[in-house]
Amino acid sequence: MHENVRIKDVQLLSDDWYVLKKTTFDLKRRDGRWQTMTRETYDRGNGAVALLYNRARRTVLLTRQFRFPAYVNEHHGFLIEAPAGMLDDAHPEERMHAELEEETGHMVAKLQQVFNVFMSPGSVTERLHFFVGEYDATSQVGSGGGLEHEGEDIEVIELDADKALEMTASGEIMDGKTVMLLQYLHLHLLPPRSMMILIAGPYRSGTGDDPARMAANVAAMEAYVLPLYQRGHTPVLGEWLALPVVHAAGSKMVGDEVYNEIFHPHCERLLGHCDAVLRVGGPSAGADAMVAVARARGLLVYHDIEQVPAA
Repeated sequence: MHENVRIKDVQLLSDDWYVLKKTTFDLKRRDGRWQTMTRETYDRGNGAVALLYNRARRTVLLTRQFRFPAYVNEHHGFLIEAPAGMLDDAHPEERMHAELEEETGHMVAKLQQVFNVFMSPGSVTERLHFFVGEYDATSQVGSGGGLEHEGEDIEVIELDADKALEMTASGEIMDGKTVMLLQYLHLHLLPPRSMMILIAGPYRSGTGDDPARMAANVAAMEAYVLPLYQRGHTPVLGEWLALPVVHAAGSKMVGDEVYNEIFHPHCERLLGHCDAVLRVGGPSAGADAMVAVARARGLLVYHDIEQVPAA
């Protein structure tokens, strides 16, 4: 792409902590015209970051340290982060092993590089290499804490992996690279915890309220119970819990006032105790309503049992 850029002038604005330059250049637009632009670039070198996790205990090792740029942008400045550091011409994996020992006190046998990205390409030249690695009690060789002569005063924090992910939503973890690695961990490396999964499908739909046909619909949903259980989860049907309450409340028939007052609200209340919904079967306004409520609450929604991961 060099034929699309013509550098005209470069001014050095600062060469203190890192290098700040102001560059004037011509950029060839898509229609073939050349446009002159001026941009400032902050060159702090390239870096690496690693998330250490313990698969068996479902925990992660993070750090907390003061970041002045965050402090001056309406934050208390103490950010929870995955350990990271600048490469300083070292190989990314080698640099990361050293940073992990300095910051967390752990020396892990292997790091896996998962991707590398530009974190702020509008102004910063840095390319960041992302790693994950497994730690345990045997990998701890020191107390960590960083290097005092570099101004580091690092607290090592061990967190439940699910709690750490929740902290990205609550704003307790606001570091971008850490958020990306926690999401990668949950998507690709950690098996999910055992979930309570609501099976939602047609109950009254298409039956004309015929009891035999409604019973057949319940049986069709119950066909998914054992496969979900074998995947390590706890399956549940709203009908199992709502219908006894409906009958106890004095409902005389499906669709009467008592039934309508209790059945779907009871199923929605059940969703408050579930982690996911498996939507099965054909058209059903009630099942679709349950899916909508589940999505609004941030629950997982599956449409095929093969999508449900084993716990």
